[in-house]
Amino acid sequence: MGSETEQLQQIIDQLRREIELHNYRYYVLDAPTITDAQFDRLMADLQQLESDYPHLITPDSPTRRVGGKPREGFTTVQHTVPLLSLANAFGDGELKDFDRRVSGALSNEPYDYVVELKIDGLAVSLTYRDGQMVRGATRGNGATGEDITANLKTIRSIPLRLNKPVDLLEVRGEVYMPKKSFAELNRRREERDEPTFANPRNAAAGSLRQLDPVVTAGRNLSIFVYGIGAAELNGERLPDTHLAGLQWLESLGLRVNTYHQLCQDIDEVISYCRLWQDKKADLPYQIDGIVVKVNSLAQQQALGATMKSPRWAIAFKFLPEQAKTTVRDIIVSVGRTGAVTPTALLDPVTVAGSTVSRATLHNLDIIREKDIRIGDRVVIHKAGDVIPEVVEVLKEHRTGAEIIFNMPAVCPACGAEVVRPSGESAHRCTGAACPARLLEGLIHFASRGAMNIDGLGPAVLTQLVEAGLVKDVSDLYSLTLEQLLNLERFADKSAENLVRAIAASKANPLHRLIFALGIRHVGERAARVLAEHYGALPSIMDARLEELTAIMEIGPKIAESVVNFMREPQNRALIERLIDHGVNVVAEAAPTAGPGSPLAGKTLVLTGTLASLKREDAKELIEKAGGKVASSVSKKTDYVVVGDEPGSKYEKAVKLGVPVIGEEELLTMVKPVF
Repeated sequence: MGSETEQLQQIIDQLRREIELHNYRYYVLDAPTITDAQFDRLMADLQQLESDYPHLITPDSPTRRVGGKPREGFTTVQHTVPLLSLANAFGDGELKDFDRRVSGALSNEPYDYVVELKIDGLAVSLTYRDGQMVRGATRGNGATGEDITANLKTIRSIPLRLNKPVDLLEVRGEVYMPKKSFAELNRRREERDEPTFANPRNAAAGSLRQLDPVVTAGRNLSIFVYGIGAAELNGERLPDTHLAGLQWLESLGLRVNTYHQLCQDIDEVISYCRLWQDKKADLPYQIDGIVVKVNSLAQQQALGATMKSPRWAIAFKFLPEQAKTTVRDIIVSVGRTGAVTPTALLDPVTVAGSTVSRATLHNLDIIREKDIRIGDRVVIHKAGDVIPEVVEVLKEHRTGAEIIFNMPAVCPACGAEVVRPSGESAHRCTGAACPARLLEGLIHFASRGAMNIDGLGPAVLTQLVEAGLVKDVSDLYSLTLEQLLNLERFADKSAENLVRAIAASKANPLHRLIFALGIRHVGERAARVLAEHYGALPSIMDARLEELTAIMEIGPKIAESVVNFMREPQNRALIERLIDHGVNVVAEAAPTAGPGSPLAGKTLVLTGTLASLKREDAKELIEKAGGKVASSVSKKTDYVVVGDEPGSKYEKAVKLGVPVIGEEELLTMVKPVF
């Protein structure tokens, strides 16, 4: 038995080492040697082994990066060595003043500088014991910070174990969000009518302070390590210069920015600052200056620090770049959720190293608040050097010929009505068949929670749209075997399977179709409630606002959204086409669970991962057995169903004395009904 366990341990250890090596090559060196699919296979193998042998799971396993359960808040931690902030310099003269202070304090002995990019993110400390990451914290006030270990472990460029065993090492770094990820995050938030982040630094800080590490894991953060706070090195000597320290940190597997340079004097430093003032826009991440440090660690110690900042370092800050231009027009674009977003067309102007001819205006409220008009002379800048934005209107330049902008009444892409739902800042196209929303709408329609059409993923749908075979979701039900065989990567078997899967989806329960239509605010639960209340889709099409708001669980937002969707002629025509194709629009019979069912009238809460049931399947079983699934635990909860790695709901159930059951007990309870 012992030898079998040892063998398993060796296999798992080897898998972990291989995965972390590929993580390092991909996220630190930016030089992957295997495909994403091959990496996913390695991770799947490790996850399976750890699932089968949970006693062999270790805290530094790559599978632990996905994040644990959400927490109530962050605890405060004391930094071993304070994380001081840097004094700022805003011009050549201030850099020379800094150099004179350094020279005087060192009594004119020789010294040199290391200059490195000042990453615009959030300063953190990482602590390793015996080579394993044990803690991560924010800088906070310099003396104390917040423990964000779980969130930092989700960042793949942070090694969970160093390449060499070190008794104790505390390093400092800057967590940041790449420009591309920042733009994508804001795009998604804008489509969901959520407030956008002003710049990548705010986005990184907000992501790191999420109470749920799973949210952080989805934000694509990265890190550059730039210094050593404290170390105990098994008798090994620390490097004696900052430059050598960076090289040593890199040898441990930590990610160090390659853009740093040794400068012999302050003139070289100034030249380097000027170089990056012009080149910073070319970087895939945001920088807001250059950090200048005395290279010798002994000289750093001799120079010391004030209460706030070290005397051996300074940050040269770039001045924000702005430009003046004229708004020639304001146009609108339609996003995948139907959000109609205004954009200013500008006279081309150079800002932060690139030519800008457009600026986002976000929504009509912003336009009104800043009083932006077509023909206005305006000041623009790049928010985080990424998104061009109008800062202010130069009203003194107005001639009276400027035109006040109003949102269009109909969608420019499809002609459907444009509405502004109450309580929202965004205007939205109500057309479900709008070509601007087509692909994402199709992906949602075919997804697992909706019509669940196996084999109809984004790649296939993109092919169908590009080939002109699908112009709205109803066209899916007209697809023929011959049409599919004319597309790339379709063989007889795969084409037959897809046609069969599409046909099978016609028999789906009504609530799936309602959810699949993509009505704003109508999620899976609301779709089920509507299906059960009305019994058929035609009845929902003619439902009045006051009827809908009277239904339990259907609030004013959902009700208004349903009415707006159903009164749009193209949406009604789409539903009629689906009916003509034989798609089911009638609800299944109400659950037959009688008063004798153990779940009749009971409220249950699900937490953790169930062994054989997916969350939605468990909900469906409970509801068919006459029960109701709630999202939070209270004194009114009858049972909490607990799976693997339960969250705070389990703890609350124990505290309140709510009965806790497992998956097997749940299945036993619902069995008599079926």
